[in-house]
Amino acid sequence: MIFDKETAKQTAEVLLQINAIKLQPNEPFTWASGWTSPIYCDNRIVLSFPPIRNYIRETMAKHIEAHYGKVDVIAGVATGAIGIGILVAEYLGLPFVYVRPEAKSHGRQNQIEGYIESGQNVVVIEDLISTGKSSLNAVKALEEANIKVKGMVAIFSYGFEVAKKNFETAEVELYTLSNYENLLEQALETMYINSKEQEVLAHWNENPSEWNAI
Repeated sequence: MIFDKETAKQTAEVLLQINAIKLQPNEPFTWASGWTSPIYCDNRIVLSFPPIRNYIRETMAKHIEAHYGKVDVIAGVATGAIGIGILVAEYLGLPFVYVRPEAKSHGRQNQIEGYIESGQNVVVIEDLISTGKSSLNAVKALEEANIKVKGMVAIFSYGFEVAKKNFETAEVELYTLSNYENLLEQALETMYINSKEQEVLAHWNENPSEWNAI
């Protein structure tokens, strides 16, 4: 679920402005998964724009304070959410850890990097939600270390039905600054796309694995 409509619109607008999100229905991208997609999202670009990273940091932090109450540690999902996660933790004056996709095969063989104690409460920071698989993998690693995950806060979600089901099954509460639906509304309103392109983009979101450019 999104924070609120105004935040969703504002976040979508700034992500489009800095090309953290690109919409190209006529020249689609190919994702690592092999999917053909009219959208590409790289929220790490946010870190290069101080006013925008500050907006995202403060919006996330204030939501955590208002919604989750006492939190012991902020956890970022590697690698995309490490930067913004550190900024949120710093704003809140909290310790920070990050979670690798899997444990290292050498050294201390850590999957969770940083200092955290059994029984502590965390909120997980993520940059982008697609299917939710990698995000929930981080939650699983924390829970297996006897860490209580109060919820997850992300910058953007594609709004796939599979992600919704995955988070519901895992019983993890997810909030995002913006999502695909609000992105398309804002892109049309600001004439970043036209109504025909909006239809193509909406069609992709309904069945992304089998979509072909029209």
